[in-house]
Amino acid sequence: MDAATPVVPVSVALPTYGREAVLVRTVEQLLAQRPAAAEILVLDQTIAHEPATDARLRDWHAAGRIRWIRIAEPSQPQALNRGIRCATQEIVLCLDDDVEVEPTFVGAHARCYADADVVGVAGQVLQPGQAPRTGYVHVDSGDPLAAQDFDFSSAAAAWVRNGMSGNLSFRRAAALAVGGFDENFLPPVSYRFDAEFCARLCRAGGRLRFEPAATVHHLRAARGGTRTTGSHLTSASPAHGVGDYYFALRCGRGWPRARYLLRRPFREVRTRFHLLHPWWIPVKFVGELRALALALRLHRRGPRLLGRGEAK
Repeated sequence: MDAATPVVPVSVALPTYGREAVLVRTVEQLLAQRPAAAEILVLDQTIAHEPATDARLRDWHAAGRIRWIRIAEPSQPQALNRGIRCATQEIVLCLDDDVEVEPTFVGAHARCYADADVVGVAGQVLQPGQAPRTGYVHVDSGDPLAAQDFDFSSAAAAWVRNGMSGNLSFRRAAALAVGGFDENFLPPVSYRFDAEFCARLCRAGGRLRFEPAATVHHLRAARGGTRTTGSHLTSASPAHGVGDYYFALRCGRGWPRARYLLRRPFREVRTRFHLLHPWWIPVKFVGELRALALALRLHRRGPRLLGRGEAK
């Protein structure tokens, strides 16, 4: 950035795994922000990059344009906890490594914090081919399980209880106060770890704002990220479902929690794919049962938060 570019007190936390050219393009967009983030943390869990990617990251790091932080063990919650610890700014903005954003993206997040009641901001997320959804009305029931139905393509600002880590900011002090992200959400998928974090922020009295002006276009890059795990539709692995079960155990209560846990296995096989390929249904059920058993073990063990237990 040049000396004339305004800077906002934002540390961008950009976890990445197995990404090359798309990561470089994402960083280039962040470096072109007006106003600019005070720092960009590239939380790199990739074992070895292609030479061109490695050279760009090294050059940016040497010039002080990014902080390139290498992490040996891939884990989204662990990487973002590292980002929270390393951040020097008041606001931490978490972002996926395969997105497109406008030059005003960081500023859209930062402006929301003029309201002292705002502890976090969830931005709009548009998947490939998706347009902003107009006319959507969000009703907050107060139930963190029901909050998972919120449509992040909405075009209307709202108070919410959920956020997606691919476009989520928060006050660093508030995140530290609740222990950051729970590292019991196991890699490589770590499903719902961001929703559970948001639920804890809200339980602590914070308010989360959904801001549609802070838009990311998610590219869903075919290589890298959680896509290294293969398709959840044909897998007996517990990795695809354990996070959702663990989230319900941590955040739900009473009958709503029981209903959520009981409905998930049947919801997961009620797909067009399984209708056309019914021989995969028993395989998927095995994976769901294994996921529930693992989630129960993790829940009994208790959360792994910053400053507690096994969090690093």
